Amino acid sequence: MVQVISGLRPYVRLSVASAAAAMLAAGSAQAATVTRSVFGTAADGQTVYLFTLKNHHGMTVKFSTRGGSIVEIDAPDRKGVEDNLVIGKADFAGWESGANAILGRYANRIGGGGFTLDGTFYKLSGPNPKTNVVIHGGTDNYFHKLWKGEAFQHGDEAGATLSLVSPDGESGFPGELTIKVNYSLDEHNRLKLEYWATTTKPTVINLSNHANFNIGGYDSGPVYNQVLQVFASHYTPTDAAQVPTGEIAPVAGTPFDFRKPTELLQRLYSNDPQMMIGKGLDHNFVLDKPPGAKGPVLAAKIYDPKSGRRMAVFTTEPGVQIYSSNGVGNALGQNNRPIRQSDGLSFETQHYPDAPNKPNFPTTTLRPGETFHSVTEYVFSVDGKGNLKG
Repeated sequence: MVQVISGLRPYVRLSVASAAAAMLAAGSAQAATVTRSVFGTAADGQTVYLFTLKNHHGMTVKFSTRGGSIVEIDAPDRKGVEDNLVIGKADFAGWESGANAILGRYANRIGGGGFTLDGTFYKLSGPNPKTNVVIHGGTDNYFHKLWKGEAFQHGDEAGATLSLVSPDGESGFPGELTIKVNYSLDEHNRLKLEYWATTTKPTVINLSNHANFNIGGYDSGPVYNQVLQVFASHYTPTDAAQVPTGEIAPVAGTPFDFRKPTELLQRLYSNDPQMMIGKGLDHNFVLDKPPGAKGPVLAAKIYDPKSGRRMAVFTTEPGVQIYSSNGVGNALGQNNRPIRQSDGLSFETQHYPDAPNKPNFPTTTLRPGETFHSVTEYVFSVDGKGNLKG
């Protein structure tokens, strides 16, 4: 079910300048830093900002107010060589089209062109004309929105809050939705994304981020030799349009069994019908969450033997859609390097696709007076060492 809370976690809100002053006042204690700069000017004349987070262990995270796009995650390998660990765009114009960004109002797929809530059918905008499937929230999705950004400092972490108001009826969804998303980096090499939302009418919500990771480095080539572990005993098979059938199936005996660390190459080229539908990994894994778990639990791990880098994914969400960049086409990335299939891996922590049309899936309904709350953490290390420079 959608997690709801009664209030927001208190943060000290700061201007970017006062954030730096607060860290100096903290004395010798180390803390991550946050700065804001102009990323570019949108076609409509609005300023797009870039927030830069840094800690004292070699990590830098940059994200844009255009869709909350994660532009860079720089971290050293076992030899101390830093590289960007996300696959991105070549320039500002590319980032304006959306990438590595916040997904919503409903991340992933809704079949049948819409959903029924409290006896009313809501037809959504932007369905695929052939399949009638709506993906990532339809026409007015959050990928392309210009969010407001405000820096903050809390203990050893620094970050920024992105905020957005999604109007009642946008893309066909009921209710005015007020959203806040915190991006923060701490001294434990943890990049945390924390989401809150409230609504004026009963609605459905599924927020996530589509960051496309390659922990070997953005130009290191396909992720074939990286080792993946997913803490999920079940997944949700799909039909030919990649909409879940409603079945929650065991991964045992399928190429989706990553319960033990497994090299990706041997699975991505499986001829299993489900893998053929997605042209690789593009499936929702049902996480093995301990009973009564309230905070983020370990969802997945990815390891690059060549660089020694590791990333662990923790989340409060019940599922994670893992996507092996199967449909990137001929896009250009950093330094105008072409992005190819399997150059990256996305971990879209979320509720299940098409849950509004699947009564047996955890509910995504949000009602007035409730607060949607979700946390996802990406924790980076090198050959098991938490301190990337250590």
